[in-house]
Amino acid sequence: MQDKPDLAALIASRICHDLISPIGAIGNGVELLAMEPGGTRPEMALISESVANANARIRFFRVCFGQASSDQRIARSEVAAILGDLGRGGRISYMWTSPGDLARREVRLAFLLLQCLESAMAYGGKVQVAKGEAGWSILAEAPRLRVDPALWEVLTEPRAPAEIGANQVHFALVPDELARQGRRLITEIGETTIKLTF
Repeated sequence: MQDKPDLAALIASRICHDLISPIGAIGNGVELLAMEPGGTRPEMALISESVANANARIRFFRVCFGQASSDQRIARSEVAAILGDLGRGGRISYMWTSPGDLARREVRLAFLLLQCLESAMAYGGKVQVAKGEAGWSILAEAPRLRVDPALWEVLTEPRAPAEIGANQVHFALVPDELARQGRRLITEIGETTIKLTF
């Protein structure tokens, strides 16, 4: 018997697919307006930056929450482009080191964990992601961290009780993705650093 479809992932894929075109069209419109005389006003720059950030977020969400088959691949250049665009619009900078072609499911897990780190890095910082022969390693460094122990316990103890809100759903998705991939997550949380390996 075939596995039931992941309806939540299909819905996320559909939403991202339907939003990416109009946001791209808005970006194109902003570029055209910028070519007009007086088109380089501060409000145009703000709109352009907001469109670029929304576009990057949707591409990031498509990888995080969208449908991904076990044999689907994603290029390192696409991952780097998504994270580069996210870094331009936010307080966190990303450095990604990996082979050229990656399993989309592995990148999904890494992106879900990046969202967990974002939750703890409210004041900004930098994140380094590396894939080597031994597996994945993610190191986050920030001047200050805001870690909710109950949420982080959910990552390694799926039955741990925690109130999960919409802005924390990534914490609830990580254990299922780890199980699906047959991986184990190790978390090391310090005062200004968080290291994740899987």
